[in-house]
Amino acid sequence: MPSAGMAPSGRRRAVAALQVFAGGACYGAMATTYKLAYAAGITSAQVVASQAWFGFLFFGLAVLLGRLRGGRWQRLSGKQALELMGLGALTCTTSILYCYAMSVLPAPVALTLLFQFTWMGLVWQTIATRRPPRPVEVASAAVIVLGTVFASGVYRTGLAGYDPVALLCALAAAVTCSLFVTLSGKVKAPCSNEQRGLFVCLGAGVMSLTACPDYLVSGVVFQGILPFAAVAGFFGLMCPVLLFGLGSPHLPAGLSTVMAAAELPAGLLIAMVVLGEPLGVVEWLGVAVILAGVCLAQVPSLFARHAHSD
Repeated sequence: MPSAGMAPSGRRRAVAALQVFAGGACYGAMATTYKLAYAAGITSAQVVASQAWFGFLFFGLAVLLGRLRGGRWQRLSGKQALELMGLGALTCTTSILYCYAMSVLPAPVALTLLFQFTWMGLVWQTIATRRPPRPVEVASAAVIVLGTVFASGVYRTGLAGYDPVALLCALAAAVTCSLFVTLSGKVKAPCSNEQRGLFVCLGAGVMSLTACPDYLVSGVVFQGILPFAAVAGFFGLMCPVLLFGLGSPHLPAGLSTVMAAAELPAGLLIAMVVLGEPLGVVEWLGVAVILAGVCLAQVPSLFARHAHSD
């Protein structure tokens, strides 16, 4: 918890970092959910569409609850609505690309390539601000990427000899993921977080129909997909959209993507508990290195707090 003596701006930044960290950790549930769904005979396209439309459903229920408690529906301009829907289309594109890569590549390879989003956020930050990233930001991203190589187990398999299209899809998923985290702090609308999330998830739902066009009429929801759809919609879309929307506006783009690196440690722990997948000493070391990289990214904030207290 932020200390009582911290400046309001420092306290808000600390809370924002925790929100983005938690949003990234929520993504950690997705790899296990995908594996369980595939084992149950559900296709990756159906999982992607379920994630989008159940996220839309959950935000719809949240908006309804807000209205019952006296909240108001804010009118948005067409431009604002399209920007939010575009944000949703972007995160759905990440899911489409990543699910395809996961279906072709070994999970460690796909995951390692996806995790390149941690340094890509620094690229978007540099382009937007026209200033190079701080050395500590570069060091933090490098430490996280290094930790990912060991935590995911890709140090054993390498990247050579795999389907080049799948490799490109995994890297493209990293690009769209980094853009989503970055733009979550830039796309604004004068409405509640619940209404904002509803439009974001509507965009994701529309995009998901490019991968699974018959989802809404196929009846797949009544064919065993419901528990996977609920988990994917809640942890894979609703929570990250809400948490990134709350935290990203208060953080530099590069720091946002670094904090979202909580996905891999959370995913490994969930897989260990739910699937019984063991983690070796090297993988645990990789997790520790990733968390060290996340902590390293907070060093400038810690110095700022000490300077304020002095």
